[in-house]
Amino acid sequence: MIIGLISDTFIPDKISKLPLEVLNIFEGVDLIIHAGNLASIDVKKDLEKIAPVLAVQGDRDREYGLNLPKTIIRNVDGFKIGVNHGEIHPKGDTQQLYYLAEELGVDVLISGHTHQPLIERIDNILLLNPGSPTAPIFSTPTVMILKLENNELDVEVKKITSE
Repeated sequence: MIIGLISDTFIPDKISKLPLEVLNIFEGVDLIIHAGNLASIDVKKDLEKIAPVLAVQGDRDREYGLNLPKTIIRNVDGFKIGVNHGEIHPKGDTQQLYYLAEELGVDVLISGHTHQPLIERIDNILLLNPGSPTAPIFSTPTVMILKLENNELDVEVKKITSE
Protein backbone atom coordinates (compact mmCIF):
# COMPACT_ATOMS: atom_id res chain seq x y z
CA MET A 1 0.00 0.00 0.00
CA ILE A 2 1.25 3.48 -0.89
CA ILE A 3 -0.12 6.47 1.04
CA GLY A 4 0.31 10.15 0.22
CA LEU A 5 0.70 12.33 3.32
CA ILE A 6 -0.12 16.02 3.33
CA SER A 7 -0.96 18.71 5.87
CA ASP A 8 -1.43 22.43 6.35
CA THR A 9 -2.51 23.35 2.82
CA PHE A 10 -4.41 26.53 3.79
CA ILE A 11 -6.27 26.86 0.51
CA PRO A 12 -7.26 29.48 -0.51
CA ASP A 13 -5.57 31.40 2.34
CA LYS A 14 -1.99 30.94 1.10
CA ILE A 15 -2.49 30.00 -2.55
CA SER A 16 -5.56 29.43 -4.70
CA LYS A 17 -5.13 25.68 -5.28
CA LEU A 18 -2.82 22.76 -4.65
CA PRO A 19 0.38 22.88 -6.67
CA LEU A 20 0.17 20.56 -9.68
CA GLU A 21 3.38 18.92 -8.49
CA VAL A 22 1.56 17.63 -5.37
CA LEU A 23 -1.09 16.00 -7.53
CA ASN A 24 1.62 14.46 -9.72
CA ILE A 25 3.52 13.08 -6.71
CA PHE A 26 0.32 11.50 -5.38
CA GLU A 27 -0.65 9.97 -8.74
CA GLY A 28 -0.95 6.22 -8.24
CA VAL A 29 -1.17 6.21 -4.43
CA ASP A 30 -3.79 3.95 -2.81
CA LEU A 31 -4.81 6.43 -0.10
CA ILE A 32 -4.17 10.06 0.84
CA ILE A 33 -4.06 11.25 4.45
CA HIS A 34 -4.47 14.96 5.20
CA ALA A 35 -3.39 15.88 8.74
CA GLY A 36 -5.49 19.03 9.00
CA ASN A 37 -5.71 22.70 8.11
CA LEU A 38 -7.20 22.18 4.68
CA ALA A 39 -9.04 25.53 5.16
CA SER A 40 -11.37 24.52 2.31
CA ILE A 41 -13.17 21.22 1.74
CA ASP A 42 -12.29 21.69 -1.96
CA VAL A 43 -8.79 20.44 -1.09
CA LYS A 44 -10.26 17.10 -0.03
CA LYS A 45 -12.43 16.97 -3.15
CA ASP A 46 -9.42 17.66 -5.41
CA LEU A 47 -7.37 14.95 -3.70
CA GLU A 48 -10.27 12.48 -3.93
CA LYS A 49 -9.89 12.62 -7.72
CA ILE A 50 -6.62 10.72 -7.17
CA ALA A 51 -7.43 8.33 -4.29
CA PRO A 52 -9.66 7.98 -1.21
CA VAL A 53 -8.86 10.66 1.40
CA LEU A 54 -8.81 10.56 5.19
CA ALA A 55 -8.69 14.07 6.66
CA VAL A 56 -8.72 15.40 10.21
CA GLN A 57 -9.62 18.82 11.51
CA GLY A 58 -6.93 21.38 12.22
CA ASP A 59 -7.26 24.63 14.16
CA ARG A 60 -7.88 26.65 11.00
CA ASP A 61 -10.53 24.15 9.85
CA ARG A 62 -12.49 24.83 13.06
CA GLU A 63 -12.42 28.54 12.27
CA TYR A 64 -13.92 27.77 8.86
CA GLY A 65 -16.47 25.34 10.30
CA LEU A 66 -15.19 22.27 8.43
CA ASN A 67 -16.85 19.24 9.98
CA LEU A 68 -13.94 16.80 10.08
CA PRO A 69 -12.98 14.36 12.85
CA LYS A 70 -10.30 15.42 15.30
CA THR A 71 -8.65 11.98 15.18
CA ILE A 72 -8.79 9.00 12.82
CA ILE A 73 -7.39 5.54 13.57
CA ARG A 74 -7.14 2.89 10.83
CA ASN A 75 -5.54 -0.54 10.52
CA VAL A 76 -3.60 -0.61 7.27
CA ASP A 77 -1.58 -3.64 6.16
CA GLY A 78 -0.92 -4.75 9.72
CA PHE A 79 -0.09 -1.29 11.09
CA LYS A 80 -2.33 0.78 13.34
CA ILE A 81 -2.14 4.33 11.97
CA GLY A 82 -3.41 7.39 13.85
CA VAL A 83 -4.00 10.81 12.34
CA ASN A 84 -4.35 13.95 14.47
CA HIS A 85 -3.44 17.54 13.63
CA GLY A 86 -0.99 17.57 16.54
CA GLU A 87 -2.14 20.56 18.54
CA ILE A 88 0.08 19.82 21.52
CA HIS A 89 2.17 22.06 23.77
CA PRO A 90 4.88 22.90 23.21
CA LYS A 91 4.10 22.94 19.51
CA GLY A 92 5.81 20.09 17.66
CA ASP A 93 7.21 18.49 20.83
CA THR A 94 7.97 14.90 19.89
CA GLN A 95 7.61 13.64 23.45
CA GLN A 96 4.05 14.99 23.59
CA LEU A 97 3.32 13.48 20.15
CA TYR A 98 4.69 10.18 21.42
CA TYR A 99 2.36 10.35 24.44
CA LEU A 100 -0.57 11.07 22.10
CA ALA A 101 0.37 8.06 19.96
CA GLU A 102 0.60 5.89 23.09
CA GLU A 103 -2.81 7.14 24.23
CA LEU A 104 -4.28 6.27 20.83
CA GLY A 105 -2.53 2.89 20.81
CA VAL A 106 -1.04 3.37 17.33
CA ASP A 107 2.16 2.24 15.62
CA VAL A 108 2.32 5.35 13.43
CA LEU A 109 1.11 8.87 14.27
CA ILE A 110 0.65 11.29 11.38
CA SER A 111 0.30 14.91 12.44
CA GLY A 112 0.77 18.41 11.06
CA HIS A 113 0.55 21.85 12.70
CA THR A 114 4.27 22.75 12.60
CA HIS A 115 4.49 23.11 8.78
CA GLN A 116 7.84 21.25 8.97
CA PRO A 117 8.51 17.66 7.90
CA LEU A 118 9.35 15.16 10.62
CA ILE A 119 10.28 11.49 10.61
CA GLU A 120 11.16 10.25 14.07
CA ARG A 121 10.94 6.88 15.75
CA ILE A 122 10.57 6.79 19.52
CA ASP A 123 10.61 3.27 20.90
CA ASN A 124 8.09 1.36 18.78
CA ILE A 125 6.20 4.40 17.46
CA LEU A 126 6.88 6.21 14.20
CA LEU A 127 6.02 9.93 14.24
CA LEU A 128 5.41 11.53 10.85
CA ASN A 129 4.64 15.08 9.82
CA PRO A 130 4.53 15.74 6.08
CA GLY A 131 5.16 19.47 6.51
CA SER A 132 3.25 21.86 4.26
CA PRO A 133 3.26 22.10 0.47
CA THR A 134 1.92 25.67 0.53
CA ALA A 135 2.88 27.36 3.82
CA PRO A 136 6.18 25.95 5.10
CA ILE A 137 7.81 27.44 8.19
CA PHE A 138 11.64 27.37 8.22
CA SER A 139 11.43 24.60 5.64
CA THR A 140 10.87 23.96 1.96
CA PRO A 141 7.36 22.98 0.82
CA THR A 142 6.89 19.22 1.30
CA VAL A 143 4.57 16.22 1.28
CA MET A 144 5.43 12.57 2.05
CA ILE A 145 4.99 9.14 0.55
CA LEU A 146 4.52 6.27 3.02
CA LYS A 147 4.95 2.72 1.69
CA LEU A 148 3.74 -0.28 3.68
CA GLU A 149 5.09 -3.51 2.27
CA ASN A 150 6.14 -6.90 3.71
CA ASN A 151 5.42 -5.69 7.26
CA GLU A 152 7.84 -2.77 6.80
CA LEU A 153 7.39 0.99 6.56
CA ASP A 154 9.30 3.24 4.21
CA VAL A 155 8.84 7.02 4.26
CA GLU A 156 10.10 9.57 1.78
CA VAL A 157 9.90 13.36 2.01
CA LYS A 158 9.03 14.91 -1.34
CA LYS A 159 10.04 18.53 -1.87
CA ILE A 160 7.67 20.72 -3.84
CA THR A 161 9.67 22.89 -6.20
CA SER A 162 6.85 24.65 -8.06
CA GLU A 163 3.64 26.42 -7.18
